[in-house]
Amino acid sequence: MTFGPVIAALALPDNARVDQRVPKKLMLEQGAPTAADKRVIQDGIEELFWVAALKPTNAGVPEFRDEVREYLEIAVLTAALRADAKASRLVELIHRAIPYPLVLVAAQNEGVTLSLAHKRWSQGEAGKVVIEDVRCTAAFRPDSPKPVEVAFLGSLAVARLPKGDLYALYQGWLDRVAALEAARITGAFALPDAGGGGSALREGLDEHNRIERELVVLRARAKKEKQINRRVELNVKIKRLDCELSALAGRMAKT
Repeated sequence: MTFGPVIAALALPDNARVDQRVPKKLMLEQGAPTAADKRVIQDGIEELFWVAALKPTNAGVPEFRDEVREYLEIAVLTAALRADAKASRLVELIHRAIPYPLVLVAAQNEGVTLSLAHKRWSQGEAGKVVIEDVRCTAAFRPDSPKPVEVAFLGSLAVARLPKGDLYALYQGWLDRVAALEAARITGAFALPDAGGGGSALREGLDEHNRIERELVVLRARAKKEKQINRRVELNVKIKRLDCELSALAGRMAKT
């Protein structure tokens, strides 16, 4: 598994290293709400490895606490997934099982993904932590990265992240994942502006994904439509949405 280039790119402090295997039994107990999920974990994970734990004492960054969440440390894990594993579901289950904000490097076949998800206190169950939106890169090969992936990897070092507190540091990684998503659309990797740039970029990406899904449906309908007037209407909608995608890409390039 080609974890090495991504872990090296994170440039984690030596005294943050844990380097311990995580038993699959722990995942089955903590991360599998259903019998189907237990099968996904049992059949899909080859190995789960705890690489590092970033804390104020080794990262030189204060902890974060407010009424919504508490970030006392950030976990960094690798997951080796089997070839036929349900990767997207496994990534979500691993994020749910780990009680700390998690940087997860998952490898399947020759591709690697990097995923993160903010966590907050559950509103319905005292003391329980729940995840928010999981942001995950598309799979790429870190041993032969494309130019935008080279730029992405070059931005990941802990020393290059915001230092206000552990929440800000973690958000810095999330912004870089969003920047890579945007780079696959715009063709250029660029970190979002400080302040609201990261939020605007993620909203743009979500809207871009929504429009792309709508276009898939409309194009399939247009291909099957036999009435010329209806086909014309569908093609007009498709053209309008294509223009919206182009405009979104332009805005993301300037975020």
